[in-house]
Amino acid sequence: MEAQSSTTLVLCGKSSEENEAARLLKINNVLKLPDTSPVTAVLHSEAENRERIDGGDSFRINSYMNFLSTYRFGKLLVYSPKLASTHDVVSTNFLDLPIGAVCVADVQFKGRGRSKNVWESPKGCLLFSFTLQMEDGRIVPLVQYVVCLAMTEAINDVCRRNGMPCLDVRIKWPNDLYLDGLKVGGILCTSTYKDKKFNVSAGIGLNVNNEKPTTCLNAILQRLGYVSHQLQREDIVAAFFSKFESFYDIFISQGFQALEELYYKTWLHSGQRVIIQEKSDNQDQVSENVVTIQGLTSSGYLLAATEDGETCELHPDGNSFDFFKGLVRRKVA
Repeated sequence: MEAQSSTTLVLCGKSSEENEAARLLKINNVLKLPDTSPVTAVLHSEAENRERIDGGDSFRINSYMNFLSTYRFGKLLVYSPKLASTHDVVSTNFLDLPIGAVCVADVQFKGRGRSKNVWESPKGCLLFSFTLQMEDGRIVPLVQYVVCLAMTEAINDVCRRNGMPCLDVRIKWPNDLYLDGLKVGGILCTSTYKDKKFNVSAGIGLNVNNEKPTTCLNAILQRLGYVSHQLQREDIVAAFFSKFESFYDIFISQGFQALEELYYKTWLHSGQRVIIQEKSDNQDQVSENVVTIQGLTSSGYLLAATEDGETCELHPDGNSFDFFKGLVRRKVA
């Protein structure tokens, strides 16, 4: 039987504390993949191919660390040129990684989406997942909205900093990013419960420099006349962690309500009219009703109003690929 090739994971820290954590991860040989295939952990400072790692189409670790200015998030980096899924790496190794650690890949071939969908992501995508830990289970479902908001704000921060126009990246509930009517990114947050805490793995995929199958950020900028300027993955993810760290502190201390005004400016749905299908009690008839989306409920679902003024909460039915074609209405007390 042919031996499985080893996956290389390059470890790097922002400060001496994270570099020591990286060194211990390598020495103790604890990092693993879900399929138990071989893993080789390498310190960035000791890598023989550092020039290749920090050049060409590869994620430039030094540039990322220079851009990064956070206190907690993103300071320990796990990088690989090609992975099945960054999300699986952080979730599988959650207990061995410090909170806030991030995994980045140039290419992933078994990325995870909603309803167990599998996504292949080519070069030019920003692909990363990171860890956080929460105690209040009631707000865990809302953290995906904080992630979405932080990414839209980070993209525009980078655009402004580089003298480029802001891009109108919008949030499609619950966790997709759209630009010019086309999907350019998605967010996936999963959690497990252990020792009275929720271990959350948050994953992001963003089309930065790959136009297929939809479009990408740099293609839109070129269309606007900024041919010689390009957004860089390293700059965006560093800006994301800066925004997320700020928003997350507000979210934990004040609740998502403190971010709602900014969130609603960014999402696609205020005042949107949606047709929902409802089955009768005996399940043999289906009626269609129009509701108007008003915002989010405290539990993170869609708040809507019927044409006769009744307030309701819209839940995905779990069967439809497009959430807006598979919504179930529930009354709000």
